Amino acid sequence: MAAEQPQTAANAVRDTVKKDEDKEEEELSPFYGIEKGAVLQESRVFNDPQIDVRRCQQIITKLLYLLNQGDAFTKVEATEVFFSGTKLFQSKDINLRRMVYLMIKEICPSSDEVIIVTSSLMKDMNSKTDLYRSNAIRVLCNISRNDTALLSQVERYLKQAVVDKNSVVASAALVSGMHLLQGSPEIVKRWSNEVQEAVQSKNPLVQAHALALLHQIRQNDRLAVSKLVTSLTRSSVRSPLAQCLLIRYVSQVIAESSAATNGERPFYDFLEGCLRHKAEMVIFEAARAIANMNDVTTRELTPAITVLQLFLSSSKPVLRFAAVRTLNKVAMTHPLAVTNCNIDMESLISDQNRSIATLAITTLLKTGNESSVERLLKQITSFMSDIADEFKIVVVEAIKSLCLKFPQKYPVLMNFLSNILREEGGFDYKKAIVESILNLIRDIPDAKESGLSHLCEFIEDCEFTYLSTQILHLLGKEGPNTQDPAKYIRYIYNRVILENATVRASAVSALARFGAVVEYLQPRIIILLKRCLHDNDDEVRDRATFYLAALGAGETSAETSRPMLLSSLNKPLADLEANLRDYMMGGCDKTFDISCVSSTKPNLGPAPKAAGGAAAASKPGQNSAPEVPQADAYAEVLNEIPELADLGRLFKSSAPVELTEAETEYMVKCVKHVFPEHVVFQFSCSNTIEEQVLEDVSVVMEPTEGEELQEEFTLPLVSMPLNECGETYVCMKRAEGSFAVGKYACTLKFTVKEVDPSTGEAEEDGYEDEYQLEDIEVSVLDYLQKTAVSNFRKSWEDIDEEMEQTSVYGLGARESLQEAVEAVMEILGMQPCEGTEVVPPNARSHTSLLSGNFVGNCQVLVRLYFGVDQSNAVAVKVAVRCEDAAVSELVHQIISEA
Repeated sequence: MAAEQPQTAANAVRDTVKKDEDKEEEELSPFYGIEKGAVLQESRVFNDPQIDVRRCQQIITKLLYLLNQGDAFTKVEATEVFFSGTKLFQSKDINLRRMVYLMIKEICPSSDEVIIVTSSLMKDMNSKTDLYRSNAIRVLCNISRNDTALLSQVERYLKQAVVDKNSVVASAALVSGMHLLQGSPEIVKRWSNEVQEAVQSKNPLVQAHALALLHQIRQNDRLAVSKLVTSLTRSSVRSPLAQCLLIRYVSQVIAESSAATNGERPFYDFLEGCLRHKAEMVIFEAARAIANMNDVTTRELTPAITVLQLFLSSSKPVLRFAAVRTLNKVAMTHPLAVTNCNIDMESLISDQNRSIATLAITTLLKTGNESSVERLLKQITSFMSDIADEFKIVVVEAIKSLCLKFPQKYPVLMNFLSNILREEGGFDYKKAIVESILNLIRDIPDAKESGLSHLCEFIEDCEFTYLSTQILHLLGKEGPNTQDPAKYIRYIYNRVILENATVRASAVSALARFGAVVEYLQPRIIILLKRCLHDNDDEVRDRATFYLAALGAGETSAETSRPMLLSSLNKPLADLEANLRDYMMGGCDKTFDISCVSSTKPNLGPAPKAAGGAAAASKPGQNSAPEVPQADAYAEVLNEIPELADLGRLFKSSAPVELTEAETEYMVKCVKHVFPEHVVFQFSCSNTIEEQVLEDVSVVMEPTEGEELQEEFTLPLVSMPLNECGETYVCMKRAEGSFAVGKYACTLKFTVKEVDPSTGEAEEDGYEDEYQLEDIEVSVLDYLQKTAVSNFRKSWEDIDEEMEQTSVYGLGARESLQEAVEAVMEILGMQPCEGTEVVPPNARSHTSLLSGNFVGNCQVLVRLYFGVDQSNAVAVKVAVRCEDAAVSELVHQIISEA
């Protein structure tokens, strides 16, 4: 006991110290728990006669922090803070002045208030303090980027600043020019001579900024870009940053031009010369540019590979990572060219940076030979537990490629995949492994038995419903055709006993397939299916009843019903559902006849002319009611296009989005069409240039952020004459059950043919060109359709209360409760029910009811409980009910991210 007491005391002291340390860590952030209202109240000190510099700096920091965290200021709040902040120009403190510049740039209510501060900023632009000058230029250009009149007044000062001797001022003017180019391009284009002079600056940063701006000014003129690149490659660009930019512009010119005479690629000598530059960043940029060239040859690759091989043994982790990542990409297309680097990459397998080690091992898997597979797998196993899931997925993809490359090695590789499948990991990681095993089973017949066995062991303790149902579907499809199909029954029936309703339903379907294909197993399957008749889930019971009838255990003949288990339903599901609804509303007096459902897609009538379709697309409904008719109007057009006719029933069409400005040479609008498994982007294009006819018009879409849709095909527009509208389409597929969201950069590509003014006919020869369009965003709201509900209360109660998800959100101070209700309804984009979109006069609380359908015919219902406190701050409690919990979470996500 005496020995235990000091030990207990020591443990107590250690726990106390640990708690104190944890408490200190929690209190590290000085912004923890700050509220917007309190900070706005503090900002009134800006109006004090005696300015407290330190306190003002702290308050500005808090305001910027709130903005950076996503808090939005109302127009009244922003205006009040803006006016108060402008009074701080009286202070001579340099640090406070810098904070004021930041605040004005971030909190600028509208152009009406800008005039209050422009005089102070213009005064600072001519100040003797370079710091004031540079910051004033940045702020003034930022808050007046669309005010052409004001910019014209200061244009002379901006031109002078571009060639200013002080590098900070010159860089500020050049960077501001890049931003102004988006809203006032005519003004910036008049600076070309000054920017050209700045490109020759001795300051590295100024030279880089000047080159970037000059390229942006000329980027829509391919010939001008080519001349710029040609002139700069012959001169000495001293700045490494500018040299890297020049290499990227050279790569762009190379990609857009065909090979020159004698088979030599234009500017290749310049890139090869950059491999001998003294700056490592320039060397790597040149090596990467060579590696990324289209149709690059082994001879062209060799110098770049040699340089990257030297980087592999560098003492700098960033160089090793950059080199191995580039080599990993090259190995996909030219594995033999990378083989010489294998010895150096093997030494990187034990690198302390696990990202480098992962890329090294995956590159070796792509370039190695059959005899090195076992050795590489042993090395992979040693560090798999130390790397993040995203890198594990890269390894899994490399393993799959290696197995398809060396099919004889499938036992070793399949065992490796099954071992890591049983380890800890997230959904994406486990999904990648399962999909790899499924691909191996499909492509290597000998791997089927072992692959199915590994998957059976995995579903015994799988925590992901999606993966369990996918594996059960595969077992039902492939299991009956194996040598010993009976051994899979135990694994499948365990899911009926132990899993959730979704997995149980999939297991019932898999069991039925065994009973339909394997005769001697049918009696046992019938017994198991009869046990499922007492399941507490409707779907499981209904499936069991149907499959028992199909197997001949009921009144229905097995000979007529069993083929339904072994063949796909040759009926459009949307039409089948519509016929079933009509049948149920008719009283169900007679047996439902499935032959009344057409086996082909319905013909929605003749398609209107392209111009008519465009006109229909340009007049979307402003409220909920026109959504379905609008989709029907588009469906008639899309149904007449053979490539789009088989995508299923059109779920929703968005309102047209302008991708070009009003008075540009090409007018492009986009409409997003959502189908059950696809998203089709319809681009309506018009040409306004009299001397040109555009042919082979298409839009190239590249993802910039978010979850990526998989492009399946593009339907180009054959010809686009003057003032005639035509459509080009891009069809993308989304993963099953996912709501892929993100942004896409769009580029209009076409062939230009000049029109002879005397004859009006287009010339035979033309040239390829492109035009940059605005980005397109796909959001969750694109998959949500407004749908009216006749009896909201009944529909609400029909959904299990356990499926309800509730959260409370603060909306801040509002002018009225009606404004708050309209704001939330606009965010959700759902159909208001029973007139609850209107708030009674002088009400302090209100309940709104909303309904809608997510793609896949998933009904979602929302109750919004609004309340107002004494300070007119509005809070809303959001209750969502839906049979799919993931959809309910999406609704809350829409509100939280708004």
